Amino acid sequence: MSRMNWKDLLCEERIRQFTKSTTSSDVRTEFEKDYHRIIGSAAFRRLQDKTQVFPLDKSDYIRTRLTHSLEVSSFAKSLGQSVGQRMIDGNVDPDFGYRQKDDICNILQCAGLIHDIGNPPFGHYGEGVIQSYFKDNLPLLTYNGKKLTEVLTDQQQNDFYHFEGNTQALRVVTKLHFLVDEHGMNLTKALLGTIIKYPVSSLEVKKNPGDIRCKKMGYFYADSDNFEDIQRSTGTNGRRHPLTYLLEAADDIAYKTADIEDAIKKGKLSIKVLKEELEQRLGPAGNDNSVGSRFVEELIRKYDKALGINSMHPDMYAIQNWSVYVQGKALYAVSDSFIEHYDKIMEGEYNNDLFAGTEVAQIMDALGEIAYKYVFSSRPIYKLEIAADTIFNFLLDRLVKAAVYYDTDVRMSDLDVRLMDLVSRDYKKIYEIYSKDRSENTRLYLRLLLITDYICGMTDSYVKNLYQELNGIQ
Repeated sequence: MSRMNWKDLLCEERIRQFTKSTTSSDVRTEFEKDYHRIIGSAAFRRLQDKTQVFPLDKSDYIRTRLTHSLEVSSFAKSLGQSVGQRMIDGNVDPDFGYRQKDDICNILQCAGLIHDIGNPPFGHYGEGVIQSYFKDNLPLLTYNGKKLTEVLTDQQQNDFYHFEGNTQALRVVTKLHFLVDEHGMNLTKALLGTIIKYPVSSLEVKKNPGDIRCKKMGYFYADSDNFEDIQRSTGTNGRRHPLTYLLEAADDIAYKTADIEDAIKKGKLSIKVLKEELEQRLGPAGNDNSVGSRFVEELIRKYDKALGINSMHPDMYAIQNWSVYVQGKALYAVSDSFIEHYDKIMEGEYNNDLFAGTEVAQIMDALGEIAYKYVFSSRPIYKLEIAADTIFNFLLDRLVKAAVYYDTDVRMSDLDVRLMDLVSRDYKKIYEIYSKDRSENTRLYLRLLLITDYICGMTDSYVKNLYQELNGIQ
């Protein structure tokens, strides 16, 4: 397979092509136009009411999916600027110049905004509930006397067993954002290629992959045509887009520092406990043989400074300033790593994240472990997960059963008709367009996908209120 090149990778084409006007006064590049399409969309605005870590929090400080996405966008663009300039200064690739640098910055900025746009309510736990529901229920549900597992193909079934917010993001921006037509936001193929973190189908997912591409699925069977078009146009052909590595690193930097910051704001963690946890994993402050201990020393310095200036909130002063320090170190290390592994990345042979082997690998792992211990194993999160399980299973149980015979010759019960009336008209329109003249099993598959589309499009508040209304609680 030939090496990837920037001419193809920075493909400006859109899935629905159009003729450019020769008299237009619009001087924006295609990637700059993507930015305006995204921030003007309802799907992007809904992220303000979707959980990042703490659900339905009233504080204006605690992050939502929207504020997280803005932070990822900022870090991703910074990485584009750093990597782009270093490639130019070092003449790393003769095909990469200042125009390409500007393009990757714009693409990464946009990719950060939409990387979580397909996430269901209640964060990643919502994904798990959807997966579990279908694993438990697909073998039990029937269609015209046959089990659904006998009607659906292996890939169609596995799409639900491996349901992914990242995969749903591709559906949202290419189909479900019904503004002009069935092509969604109709973004550039370079941007779409960048947000596909795992360019494999649900049949190719491996639990412990040696290849980072196979960790999760990257596209639904329903979106195979778009996926193949993007891969062909960008020249990735089953490989990760190089910018995907930078987007993933920006996401990791943003959430791993933010989760700790939010935990301290919520009183789940203190600077004292954070210091102790870091020392257990990185070594004690003052240990010259430990790279990780420098991060502990810096945390102590930030806290001592907060006390020295009589800060009203020394823990918050320290963690916010320390987070900036960690982020700066991480951004520099990621830029280094991208340049170091550039050839393998462009060949599609690099199978790690960009932190691997760098001086920040330990601190990034440590932050993830500490967040899991003090945030994701806390009572408020357990309550969220129990609530999400109850809400999702209730809605899925009723809507999926109603969808099985929707748009068929089989008479539906009055209750099922009413349940399907709740589903967004725009999503139904997408179903009608893409189910036309398709096989019976594919139409059934698309009806089930219609339900996951509907639920994933909900905000935390909306799905909670809908559950309460349907149960007569409100």
